[in-house]
This record gives sequence, C-alpha cells and structure tokens, in this order.
Amino acid sequence: MVEFILNDQTVRTRKPASMTLLDFIRYEQHLSGTKIGCREGDCGACTVLIGKLNDERIHYESMTSCITPLGNAAGKHVVTIEGLNMVELTPVQQAMVDSGGTQCGFCTVGFVVSLSGYCLTAEHPTKEGAISAIDGNICRCTGYKSIENAAGDIAGQLSKKSQKEQTGWLIKKGFLPEYFSGIPKRLQKLRSYEIPENGQVMIGGGTDLYVQKHDELLDTEEVSLVFDKPDWNSIHREGSEIVLGAATTATDLMESEIMQQIFPDLHRHLKLVSSTQIRNMGTVAGNFVNASPIGDLTAFFIALNSTIVLTSPGGHQRQMLLKDLYKDYKELNTKPGEHLTQIRFPVPDDQTRFNFEKVSKRTYLDIASVNTAIQIRSAKGKIDDVHLSAGGVGPTPKYLSRTCDFMRDQALTPELLPQAHEIIQSEISPISDVRGSASYKRTLLRQLFYAHFAELYPEIFEDEIPA
Repeated sequence: MVEFILNDQTVRTRKPASMTLLDFIRYEQHLSGTKIGCREGDCGACTVLIGKLNDERIHYESMTSCITPLGNAAGKHVVTIEGLNMVELTPVQQAMVDSGGTQCGFCTVGFVVSLSGYCLTAEHPTKEGAISAIDGNICRCTGYKSIENAAGDIAGQLSKKSQKEQTGWLIKKGFLPEYFSGIPKRLQKLRSYEIPENGQVMIGGGTDLYVQKHDELLDTEEVSLVFDKPDWNSIHREGSEIVLGAATTATDLMESEIMQQIFPDLHRHLKLVSSTQIRNMGTVAGNFVNASPIGDLTAFFIALNSTIVLTSPGGHQRQMLLKDLYKDYKELNTKPGEHLTQIRFPVPDDQTRFNFEKVSKRTYLDIASVNTAIQIRSAKGKIDDVHLSAGGVGPTPKYLSRTCDFMRDQALTPELLPQAHEIIQSEISPISDVRGSASYKRTLLRQLFYAHFAELYPEIFEDEIPA
C-alpha cells in the first residue's frame, strides 16, 4: 500500500506503485487542475510540489507528475493547484493576473505551482531566481515577458520573508493555506512504506523510462523503486575519491557542498541540464544507462575519468570506467541483471581545472546538439593529464582518447589547439538529424573545444581563439 498526504488529505491506495502520479491525481482523485500536456516532463503543465520530511522540516521540490511513479510519493506531501487554492487568490495567482501572465489558462496552473514552490524554498529571493524556478514550464501561449514580470513581483514580496519561520510567514501573508502548518507532524505519523525491491524493472526518477515505456509500466507490479533509498542517493568522500549513489539527482549535485567546493562553476554548468523539475527527479545513473549519445551528465562524468560500480542480482560487484560502458548505440557493456549502483571519481587537485559546454536550440530544457567536457591538469606550462568527452558526435557518448593521448606532456600553448583539433575531427562521426547537420556538429565541437581553453586559461588563450 502506498500512503501519502495529497494536499490536505491522507491517501492510502493499493494501485500499482508504477502508476504515474499524474494519472492517480486526475483519474483516481479527480483533481483535474493538474493538466496532461506532453507526458514527457517537458511542458510543465503537470507540475506538482512534493515535500519530504527532513528532521522536523519539510523540503519541497517541484516535479512533473506525468513521469513520476506513484510509489515515489510514499510518505511525502504532494501538493497540486487545488491544495494551494483559497477563497482569495494567493499572491502568486494575483501576480499572474495583474501582469497579464495568462491566456488560455492551460499552462497557468504549472507556473503557479512552480512559483509557489519557489516561495517555499528561496532563502534569498531574486527575480532571476524566481524566473529560474519556472524554467521547466514551457507551455506558454502568452507573452513570456508578462510571466517574468509576475515572477519579479513575487520575488519582491518574498524579500520580506522571515527566514526563521518561513512556512508560518507564507501562511500569514496568504501564500499558503493554513493546513501546511500541520503537515510535518502528520507526515511523522504516516506508516512506513516498504519500497518494492525485487521487481525486474528498476526505477529511479522515471524521467526517461516513463517517456519510453509509459504503457508498459502503468500496470506492472514488477518494479524496484530506488529513488528514496538513502544509500542510493548519497554524496560523500572516501579517501581520494568522491562517491555518488546511483540515484543521486542533478539537484543533489548542485546543492552538495562537496561538489560545490570541487567545481566552483557547478551551478552554471548544471543549469544547462534539463529543467528545475527534471533535475529534481532525474538520477545520475539513469542518465548513464539511458545511453543517449548526448547525455549531459554522461559527458560531464566521463571527463572526470569516473568509475562505475555494477552490481549483479547475487550481490557481486565489478568496476569499470564510465567511458567503457558503451558498446554501440543504446548498447551497454553489462551482464544480464546487473545494475549501476555507484559512481566514483578522483578528487581533482589544485592544478586541475574542469569545464562543461553545451549548445542546444533552447538554452534550457533542451537536448544538446553537441556537448563536451574537459578536465585538465597542468603545471609549469605543460599538460600532465587531460580527459576530454563529447556528445552528439557519434553513436555513443565519446571519450576522445587519441586526442587526450596527443595532448599529454605537451606544452600548453595556442599552437597546440589546432593540432589537437585535427585529431578530434578524426575521432568523431556525427550524423545529420533534427539537431543539426553533421558539418554543423563538427563546427560546434571545434568551437566548444576552443571555448574550454578560453574559459580555463584566459591568460594564455584569450586572444588566440579563432572566430
């Protein structure tokens, strides 16, 4: 039985844990405010807030319910637009009205839910932060500037929010209904839900599986849910390595102090990965095993020379470099029944620099045309070690091994780049598709390769990067 709080009501259901949360909300609970749009997590019309109890406080995140397994809501507080409505419009709803930020109204509920989530989580509200919170709501038939104005209005009102008693302040000011104050104690009383572990289909955040296999998953009981297993979504250091659980999300990475200390530009890099809702759901291992040639996190971690841990049904573990996981298009170098359970990478030293670049048709919430990452260690003007990855330029995520071999022990000078670029072009095999022609992708990778050095070594390459 799955048990959770839906708005102000405690819900207990024996519906399959693999059923989507959206279908349960609409067809079992008859809450039609949460809309069905793309069913791929892109449009944001189905956005809900999901709150998880942490000690005595609840941490809320926005998620797209169309690709969220019902079982992932167990023991949590799920908030739909109906759970935010009151007799009077909330400040978020009023701001949308005042700015003219709605037209047909279909997408409006998703914007309101996402912005309400920002009200719950923002410690230092800004207009930019509020706009960022709705980066996963792209169903927008009205002018987007009016929605941005609404977000700015909300950020201004939140500037007076009490940091000590945030929920109480939001209730007092009409952002939230009164019942929110009692949710923490109610969650503490919920019966513990035994997460299914022995199913044939392993589901983390569901962001890819429910897009590809929606109909297959809806009625199956044979699932293993790993999203909320503590040992599956941890980030910690073991000696000279950083260790990630397989169900670590992109948001977990962005909010990790360990990762922030190692990668000063982490937030800027990971903002290019999908949207706020999907980063709250999508797991690192899920991005890897999807085996997409343009997986953003895959390119990121290949450049870190990461090792993955594969675990068999009997508990036997083996390790391999992430770059060796891919045999061919969507074909993994795994044995039957093996699952990716852990990711490890060496802690970079003070002489090591890292950068990630991506080009897509939209800046945010879009699949890359080409992405690439580099980790480079240099001292005394010489490259001691380098790892370079690229996506969108072949049937699998690509580790540019010959280019890396060439660059090691070379002097770090502007003359090196065109020579290395020639080798890059010999290693890749892009095809023409909806994300661009093969020649366009070759040009993109060239420019992004040079961009790595303009970003990491401006003192050397600032005036040497070709147009």
